[in-house]
Amino acid sequence: MNTLADEEQTIVKPGILSRKQIIAAAIFIAFAVYLATVVPTIEIAWVTAILVLTIYLFVFEIVGVDVAATSIMVLLGLTTLFAPIMGLEQGLVDNKHLFDGFSSNAVMSIIAVMIIGAGLDKTGIMSKVAAFILQVGGTTEKRIIPIISATVGFISSFMQNVGAAALFLPVVSRISARSGLPMSRLLMPMGFTAILGGTMTMVGSSPLILLNDLILTSNKALPADQQMDTWGLFSVTPVGAALIITGILYFVIAGRFVLPKTNTDSSTLSTDPMAYFHDVYGVNYSLSEVVIPDDSPLIDNRLDDVETSYRIRVIAFKRSGEEARMGAGTIARDTEFQAGMVLGVVADPHDLKHFIDKYDLKLREYLRSFSDSLAATKSGIAEVVIPPGSNLIGKSARDVWMRKSYGLAMIGLHRNGETMREGDDIRSLPFRAGDTLVVHTSWLALERVEKDRDFVVVTTEYPREEEVRPHKVLPAMIAFTIALSMVLFTDIRLSVALLTGAMGMVLSGVLSVEEAYKAVSWKTVFLLASLIPLGLAVETTGTAKWIADQVLLVVGDMPIWVIQTAVAMLATFFTLVMSNVGATVLLVPLAVNIAIGAGANPAVFALTVAIATSNSFLIPTHQVNALIMGPGGYRVPDFLKAGGIMTILFLVVMMIMMTLVF
Repeated sequence: MNTLADEEQTIVKPGILSRKQIIAAAIFIAFAVYLATVVPTIEIAWVTAILVLTIYLFVFEIVGVDVAATSIMVLLGLTTLFAPIMGLEQGLVDNKHLFDGFSSNAVMSIIAVMIIGAGLDKTGIMSKVAAFILQVGGTTEKRIIPIISATVGFISSFMQNVGAAALFLPVVSRISARSGLPMSRLLMPMGFTAILGGTMTMVGSSPLILLNDLILTSNKALPADQQMDTWGLFSVTPVGAALIITGILYFVIAGRFVLPKTNTDSSTLSTDPMAYFHDVYGVNYSLSEVVIPDDSPLIDNRLDDVETSYRIRVIAFKRSGEEARMGAGTIARDTEFQAGMVLGVVADPHDLKHFIDKYDLKLREYLRSFSDSLAATKSGIAEVVIPPGSNLIGKSARDVWMRKSYGLAMIGLHRNGETMREGDDIRSLPFRAGDTLVVHTSWLALERVEKDRDFVVVTTEYPREEEVRPHKVLPAMIAFTIALSMVLFTDIRLSVALLTGAMGMVLSGVLSVEEAYKAVSWKTVFLLASLIPLGLAVETTGTAKWIADQVLLVVGDMPIWVIQTAVAMLATFFTLVMSNVGATVLLVPLAVNIAIGAGANPAVFALTVAIATSNSFLIPTHQVNALIMGPGGYRVPDFLKAGGIMTILFLVVMMIMMTLVF
């Protein structure tokens, strides 16, 4: 399943503005005009106006965010043509560098991690990870979100957060499809925690990696008694751990209020494979999982001894210490029940209760052992017709061992307008031409049955099993390990290291070139690459420095913690409109000078900037937010709603922890 390329497009009607959008536009225009009257230069005035326009387009979604970002990039390019009219000596961005974003380290890195993630997914590794998380966490948000978030947060503390997020995106997609939880309820917690994980170590994010170099540079201009010490690898771990815990608790407690419910391709499948059977044939069947205790009288009986008598149908089983079994060649009617065996059962709830009570079985609240194999993406109800000329005419399901031979567990037989079911001894009835068999089957088995002339498969709209290449696990893991090792243990550029892994996936045959191209979310690429020129304009025209100076003029005489908080808020703002690296480079020297003037620790103020540049949750300008926006079906207001509270929590927890630790 290619979740990275499945992009939920924002539904907009170009040229049609709502009353709210028109009023907001008037307010933004008035604000931009006011700013133009107080800024020191015409360049800063124009950049500020474009910055306000960008925020307006993002917040009110006049067009899709990728279209908005690309339009802003084009607008910056046109300032070269219209510079004389605008009162500028030259364009706000040199057109020779306007498209540098498409070849930037950040954009090339995100392309590479998408390909690496798709390669690992193709081998089936991510499917196994998803199955394990479902087995541990069940199918409830409050259990799944902490497991996913904690795992991604830990991984993100040692590798680029966008890499950790891209790596787990296929896992979340499968968990969504198999648990019935919408992608939008899972991706945002995962993405936010990936960002927070970057604050766990000094190699978790680019600003923290860069910080010690900036400190050493600042030391050259400081007297000996004011020299700053560099930070150790785990110096920030207490702060980062507190932030990750806060993020997880936030979504566990408030997730049902702040997370949107959107339908994306990976979560629109019915999670109840019995629903169709109920709607069409009026039979109230359910899919359940039961466990056989050690003292159950069911032990040593065979399937054939109880299925017809108790009107239940076993479609999967798992013995202790073994893999779950389902499909052709696995379940036969002479299979014996054993202690500790887990059964996947299709039955009417009333009949199931009778069966459980009779044999002292334990009913599980949700699918655990079969969360993967019996997921709606892997199996379900299908209708199969016995055509004239079929070799099965005159034979019964029992005669041909249908469940074992074909992987079709018959739970209903429709003949002459009447639907018979388990308990009516349907498996002993000889088939007639035109009989409709209602079966529970894996989609993989159904694909094989479609090619069998003894059947006509009526159910043609079902999830086709993608080709998985488990034999490519070794080359995929080698490519991934090489890339990760280069990221962690060498100084080579991040994009080069990750592209090494991506090309390893292609050259080793884990992915074809076409599959690699398909794995890339081009909406994300254009969103990120098109915003980079805006950050460049904000920085090179002096706009960023002017905004920073205005803020610091207001708080310059206040207590140290207030000044430090203002620095953190300033870094938070800048990281929304320019790269976090750019914001760090710009603000660290300012923060050091402010700290010295206020009698505070300049190294702590510098660290405040480097951590606060990870506080990027309000709009999808951060690489991770841009990555999850399409697959999650998110809109900018979704980020404003959930990210607004997260931004405040981040600042509060960060300041408390920094005060306690440093």
